[in-house]
Amino acid sequence: MDVNELIIRCRLFRGVILKPADSAGESRKPERLRCPTMRRKLKPPLPQRHGLDPARVRMPAEGHWATLRDHLVDRLPKVDPARIDLMLRESRIVDLDGPVPPNAPFVPNSSVWFHRDLPDEVAVPFDIRVVHRDDDLLVVDKPHFLATIPRGRHILETALVRLRRELDLPDLVPAHRLDRVTAGLIMFVVNPTRRGAYQTLFRDRLVHKEYEAIAPFDPDLVLPCTVRSRIVKEKGVITAQELDGPPNSETIVDLIEHRDGLGRYRLLPRTGRTHQLRLHMSGLGVPILGDDFYPVLTETALDDYRKPLQLLAKVLSFTDPLTGEPRRFESPSTLLAWTSLDAWIAGPPATRPGPAVG
Repeated sequence: MDVNELIIRCRLFRGVILKPADSAGESRKPERLRCPTMRRKLKPPLPQRHGLDPARVRMPAEGHWATLRDHLVDRLPKVDPARIDLMLRESRIVDLDGPVPPNAPFVPNSSVWFHRDLPDEVAVPFDIRVVHRDDDLLVVDKPHFLATIPRGRHILETALVRLRRELDLPDLVPAHRLDRVTAGLIMFVVNPTRRGAYQTLFRDRLVHKEYEAIAPFDPDLVLPCTVRSRIVKEKGVITAQELDGPPNSETIVDLIEHRDGLGRYRLLPRTGRTHQLRLHMSGLGVPILGDDFYPVLTETALDDYRKPLQLLAKVLSFTDPLTGEPRRFESPSTLLAWTSLDAWIAGPPATRPGPAVG
């Protein structure tokens, strides 16, 4: 992760960092961490742009730099120094008092804000469906191929940024995450004062989650069954692996129905390890259709929307931490391969144009 990406993620979650989501859509525990670029909460002096908060860079307590510019050049090695100079000249880097001049001195423990340059993005031509909305919560049905939050090459084409812009909800944050290739339910928190209560539900595994998957049918596979294994994901390696050792993951797998050599499965994750559901299904000998990671890693272009991973976050249910009432949400979507293999191979039809930046 580069510096700009870390900054923007820290700002998006206002200090709550979500561990990476697995490719099965299982959310990871939010952790209250001290972000190196946001050690205390300050209201940004710049408004959001395109649904994105400005990046914040906090100066260290000491350093050899004579000017802010010198520090930023060292701090942001992937940004051309000429670009930093231009941003300073155009007053695009600000502190709490306003634009920072090009010759501004380095001030320990101070902060500056700016809007990062946006990457060229591949359009994700599928809409998000709103399942439920009230003053505290927003539950949506995310399409395949759309990331939950800005990261790497996916910034504007993410569920969070789209929803902030399209629903005019600038304070929206996700309570958990789904992997980019997984479709289905994501819950967002609308009211900033309610974030902790709902994010804690996911952190403490108090949310019941059900997934559906389409995979080959094996008549010799005894179901339902509980799969437990030790899953390890190394930094910098795109796939995870199952290793010998004490189990750290658990999934209940059941068969809903089968026909024509395919099964429709219900998956109940009890833990949230990286790629847990995909690994467990592959380990049973019935890898999920469209899985380009397991059992064999296959390179797929970002704009190749054929054969989407047939994994759907179908149900979220929990006891509301504010009212004590039971809440249950269900995705209206169905997995394409169960309806038509030919349609799944071709990919879902586009329902929206490419990203608009203005």
